Amino acid sequence: MADERSTPRADLSTPNTARIYDYLLGGKDHYAPDREVAERLLEVIPEARAAARANHAFIGRAVRLLAREGVRQFIDIGTKLPARGNVHEVAAGIAPDATVVFADGDPVVLAHARALLTGVARTAVAHVDPLRPDAVVADPAVRGRIDFGRPVAVVLDRVLHFIGDNAAAAGVVRRLHDALAPGSHLVFTHITQDPEPAAGDDVDRAFEPSAGHFRGRTRAQLLDVVAPFELLEPGLTYTSTWRPDDGDPGPDDPRRTFTLAGVGRRT
Repeated sequence: MADERSTPRADLSTPNTARIYDYLLGGKDHYAPDREVAERLLEVIPEARAAARANHAFIGRAVRLLAREGVRQFIDIGTKLPARGNVHEVAAGIAPDATVVFADGDPVVLAHARALLTGVARTAVAHVDPLRPDAVVADPAVRGRIDFGRPVAVVLDRVLHFIGDNAAAAGVVRRLHDALAPGSHLVFTHITQDPEPAAGDDVDRAFEPSAGHFRGRTRAQLLDVVAPFELLEPGLTYTSTWRPDDGDPGPDDPRRTFTLAGVGRRT
């Protein structure tokens, strides 16, 4: 089931971070301007492809864990365009009765999600501004599918770093926390420049033509942002080192993923 409300017309001439991510993952939903930015990023950070794969794999591991622990409602905010292993696919592999809502503000992402979910039961698509992810709890399409009186897993995959102000980002997380039932979880990833602060300016220049501009936070800053949630072990760490699968070596240097990740519980 999809939310049929109209959304802004897609701008395919401006690079888009979701489509750039799709390109790095080896997907097909990207255009020349997206590929140009991605290639400039690879010149600055050659590990960017490996980092994207590690990020995507972390989301899969976190969703599988929560589904095994009994969570049956998932909201994926800032949906991206993953080539495979979408949240609903991962959740359904453990719990076929899981309900998944995809929420984003980009018309291409929303169109992709609607096409992907045609005929797929227990799913919905909602038009939500990723800069205001807390607003998802009031969206009619979301409330039509999600019972906020029961545990929900909210996925903020590479979303919080687009909210530049620390206090604003912390406020979003606090409001999400307060709107969720005990036993709910927050799954998040966030860009950090800790491993190589000097690369920040080069990355900013690579992304300058895109519509989205992000702010890498330090580990300490991000811990403050997600403080309302109780982090599961191993706490806040790099994507590839959060409960890695057996036999998965991950990147040679996890710090070079430039992405911190964690799963927090609403007590």
